[in-house]
Amino acid sequence: MYLSSIFKVWQICLVTFVSLLILVPSMAFAQGSCSASKARISAIEPLIAGPIAGLQTEGHPVDLSGFTFKRGDGAEIQLADFGGKTVLLNIWATWCAPCREEMPDLDALQSAVGGDGFEVVAVSMDRKAPSKPKAFFEETGIRDLSLYYDEKMALFNGLRAKGMAFGMPSTVLIDADGCSLAHMAGPARWAADEMKALVEKLKDGGSGQASNSDCATPGQINLLKRIDARKSVKP
Repeated sequence: MYLSSIFKVWQICLVTFVSLLILVPSMAFAQGSCSASKARISAIEPLIAGPIAGLQTEGHPVDLSGFTFKRGDGAEIQLADFGGKTVLLNIWATWCAPCREEMPDLDALQSAVGGDGFEVVAVSMDRKAPSKPKAFFEETGIRDLSLYYDEKMALFNGLRAKGMAFGMPSTVLIDADGCSLAHMAGPARWAADEMKALVEKLKDGGSGQASNSDCATPGQINLLKRIDARKSVKP
């Protein structure tokens, strides 16, 4: 009886030790994968104002690189496939009125600052995707957004489990490492100057440290001047 108890205790200790050997490195990897993201959050927080003041940075960063959905041609894609590019991930559906209203703004943002360093990734949750969102894009003249969808809503449910999606539209700002920086519930004027300035900051690295790439262009200077002017106006 005594030997049996000792053996059981030994088994429990062995299982705990092995679990720690597996868990600790994986936790360290998860934290390390988003190690640069905290500095990016600090760099963009002063720019979160005006029409995008609803962006919430609390609870971030979180590694979202493994989240999946589909391209317009039906091929599965991961957020990791956008590596090296800042992503504004928007969850929407054609039956959602606020989603429909903000889609032209998202299209305008992609047109203005989209490219190698940034993309608006609007993922439709329509059950009849991709035909339903494709028809909506054509009817409303959405030209610069690529078509993405997830008819099973796994992406939405995954983000909801992490406290980043409660309804539609829901939007998550993701950095070049696939880590979340901020999220917003509800629609916004995404093509506003404040958002463009924030995107440009992240495209420049968003580290908060000065570098050669931090030399602002005349257009960026004008954007920042307009933002400062708005902040100085009392309601």
